[in-house]
Amino acid sequence: MTQLLTPTFPDYELIDSGDFEKLERFGRFVTRRPEPQAVWHRSLDESKWRELADASFLRTSSSKSDERGEWQCRRTMPDRWTVEYNYGQMNLRMRLALTSFKHVGIFPEQAANWNFIYDRIVEQRERGVAPKVLNLFAYTGGATLAARAAGADVTHVDSVKQVVTWSRENMEQSGLEGVRWIVEDALKFVRREVRRGNRYDGIILDPPAYGRGANGEKWVLEENIAEMLECCASLLDPDHGFLVLNLYSMGLSALLARTALRQTFGTTGHEEFGELYFSDRAGKELPLGTFCRFSRMK
Repeated sequence: MTQLLTPTFPDYELIDSGDFEKLERFGRFVTRRPEPQAVWHRSLDESKWRELADASFLRTSSSKSDERGEWQCRRTMPDRWTVEYNYGQMNLRMRLALTSFKHVGIFPEQAANWNFIYDRIVEQRERGVAPKVLNLFAYTGGATLAARAAGADVTHVDSVKQVVTWSRENMEQSGLEGVRWIVEDALKFVRREVRRGNRYDGIILDPPAYGRGANGEKWVLEENIAEMLECCASLLDPDHGFLVLNLYSMGLSALLARTALRQTFGTTGHEEFGELYFSDRAGKELPLGTFCRFSRMK
């Protein structure tokens, strides 16, 4: 059965959404950003949005899907600030910043997966496993930090050096250490790991629709995801491994993700799939990505 998951994240709030935008609070500061899936109308009027927003992202073109642009900010809006996320014994501190691609450094809906990752690793350790976790397309490392906080040996792979540096800062702010950092194309990395015969107890996949590797390698999700999953099937422990797959591309469903995983991995054990979302103050539910995840616990 399809699940709808929304995490409890005190340092984040979706205030309003609509007319292809979203108004969000990250800690003490409110941002206004494009959102192609907010096809309904806003609940608050334009004057209220302007009153609340500390930083507004302005597109460089009229395209609703164009993520490039610049920020218009109040004088009181800092270049950087920090939010916290707590779950169990996990206490994360993540640095945020306004980027030219409208992102701020975290995808808060992913906290639902951070909890899952943390819990699976705790279970593995209680069963006597010393978990090794691979985080691919790892961005600024929320999932990496969750895995490390739970006690896993974590390999973090992203093709952008500046983003890996950002992730390291988040690790240090969270009082953690010991992550293995890899600046490389994710598909190239897993191909090599398969040749080496390496194994992992958990794999996290957060692939973009399109991307470039560290040396210009081209990633197209629809063209490359099948090979990526085949490599991951070779790398994941068959007895007690877990896997998390996120898809952000509009039009790609959770059922698609589940079908791809079932074909590649066969029997997946305990399986969950569905959508990640947040509700705004008016109760409008904004979908922010699909997920499929499973765990094998023998």
